Formats: sequence, structure tokens, C-alpha cells
Amino acid sequence: MTDFKKVQANLEARGYTVRTFATAAEAADYLDGAIDGKTVGFGGSATLDALGIYDRLESHNTVIWHWKQPADEARKAAMQTQVYLTSANALAETGEIVNIDGTGNRVSATLFGHEKVIFVIGRNKLAATYEMAVDRARNVAAPQRARQLGKKTPCAVKLDRCYDCKSPERICRGMVTLWGPMLGMEGEVLLVDEDLGL
Repeated sequence: MTDFKKVQANLEARGYTVRTFATAAEAADYLDGAIDGKTVGFGGSATLDALGIYDRLESHNTVIWHWKQPADEARKAAMQTQVYLTSANALAETGEIVNIDGTGNRVSATLFGHEKVIFVIGRNKLAATYEMAVDRARNVAAPQRARQLGKKTPCAVKLDRCYDCKSPERICRGMVTLWGPMLGMEGEVLLVDEDLGL
């Protein structure tokens, strides 16, 4: 079992509410009970997809996700929701949350516009240091996502590292590090003792 004590303490010291779960199913049960009668936006996330939480929340919330609805409209509408759900490309044990984005909707939603942002993060996203978290985001998560999307970028073809390419198909256009929840927004992190997402 993964020991989340260090990262939990560091996240809490930065102002996050932190909950730990042994399984993705337990995390999904928690979200289903904790979010009710709200407008909920989803970021592009294989982790959230694996949780199967969209259908559960949709039964008693207004849920917006560009993976399930017309993308352009849904990305914009999700920016106006009360709650925003997403994951992270990497989480440093020191408490920094790192995300890379191509369109910008996911990273910008973690910075402004919601009452609450909830990050669901599997154990595979943990890195010992901030520098290692950035390395994971750039050289592990982004190449895998580019390949998943069928891009022909060098990282997707070789699946070994970021080449800082100038390809028009490049999906890593911006990187955001959160040192804590943004002012005026509540931040919650759900740590799950399973490998989730890329």
C-alpha cells in the first residue's frame, strides 16, 4: 500500500483538503455522495474516465464534459461551473501539482472561476520532488497522451521524452504549477492507491 502521509501533510500545509482512498471505486463513491445539486465541469482526464463518475454525477447534477458533449461549447460552459473535476500529470511529494495542456481549458479551470476544484490523483502520478514531477509531466504523461490522440509529434512516435518540438500537432502548449489552491477557490485532492490515467 502506498504511503501518502508525506504528500498529504505537504498538500494540507499548502491549503488543500486531502482524502485518501484504497481504490478508484471508493473515490467515485465519495464524489457521488459529496457533489449533489451542483454544476460540475470535467477536465480532459483518463483518470476521471476510469472512475466512471460522469454518469453517476449526471443523475443528480448538471455535468459538462467535452469528452461527452460538443467539445467547443462544453469547454467554455465547464469554465462557469461551481465545481471542477480534473486530475494531474504529476504530483510532487512536496505538494506541487503539475499539469500540461494544449487547449488550455483544463489548466485555466484550475486557476479561476469555480467555487471548488477537485483533483483525483492516482499513485502513479507521484514524484519525489518538484523537478521529478515536471519531468514526469513532460516526458511521461505528455508523450503518452499525444500518442493516444494519434499525433505525429516526435514524442508520440518514439514515446521516450519531450523534444520541445515546434509541430503544429504539439499538445503541450502550456504548463501550470499549483503551489496551493488559488485565492477564492477551495481545493481538494483525492489520492487513490491505484494507477490511474497516464
